[in-house]
Amino acid sequence: MSPTPAYVERRTARSEFISLRGLRHHILRWGDASLVTPEKPLLVMLHGWMDVGASFQFVVDALDALEAKGQQRAVVAMDWRGFGLSDNGGSDAYWFPDYLGDLDALLDTISPDAPVDLLGHSMGGNVVMSYAGVRPQRIRRLINLEGFGLPETRPEMAPGRLVAWLDELKEEQRLKPYASLDAVAERLIKTNPRLKPEKARWLASHWSREVGGQWLLLGDPAHKRTNPILYRRAEIVATWAQIEAPTLWVEGDSTDITKWWGDRYPREDFEARLAVVKDLKRATLTDAGHMLHHDQPEALAAQLASFLG
Repeated sequence: MSPTPAYVERRTARSEFISLRGLRHHILRWGDASLVTPEKPLLVMLHGWMDVGASFQFVVDALDALEAKGQQRAVVAMDWRGFGLSDNGGSDAYWFPDYLGDLDALLDTISPDAPVDLLGHSMGGNVVMSYAGVRPQRIRRLINLEGFGLPETRPEMAPGRLVAWLDELKEEQRLKPYASLDAVAERLIKTNPRLKPEKARWLASHWSREVGGQWLLLGDPAHKRTNPILYRRAEIVATWAQIEAPTLWVEGDSTDITKWWGDRYPREDFEARLAVVKDLKRATLTDAGHMLHHDQPEALAAQLASFLG
């Protein structure tokens, strides 16, 4: 049996490294500044937990297919600290405010004088929502792909969380190595059965690297440690209420948040949070789960094209 061919990009990205807050961050650029206009500003895409910026390649290609000749837009995707080819945080834990600081520094570098269209998936969706609430002048349009946030926490949970964190600091965190690139691709398909083999093969080459005959995932194992800081719903809601940009919420019709949190995070709780966003449009993609940008890139691109204008 012949090996599965990898996905072929329609629009090839340029790989760059920039310094943000003392760390070397990896970014991918599709197009350059000559494509940026007030009506079609830079589109910045930010990935989720244990993912990489290259994950948006399929959506970028689908957007390109929808655009008229000569009407491409400039797109940038960044690897968050501790993911992909970006530097690790240099610590034994990661903090949500650091993602906001890195994003602020990124926009200061790549679009210092003009608002951007900002998109985030999952963890990245949570970051962009908070950022848009505190830096509303930096955002023209905002897109949240299944950035649900986290279940509410209670003060009495703090001691247990601190104990877990202290105990985990004494333990080495590891990510499973894989014997081959094909094995990484199989892991991706196991996590998301909708992912086509050619896309899994392509993603695997951006999601891992070969070290000593094994393929290691491009993520700092320290991300696995318990976060000792409680998630305070009231603070998130107060921030989301300050969002001024028109906002698009997109989810897959097969996503079930009870699989992650059980009854600790009722859908009604999330709907109440989302309700505070002033200018909100919603879209649901058919036959898509949490990795909707992999499952239905063409359908997602159509929603983005309509929303962004």
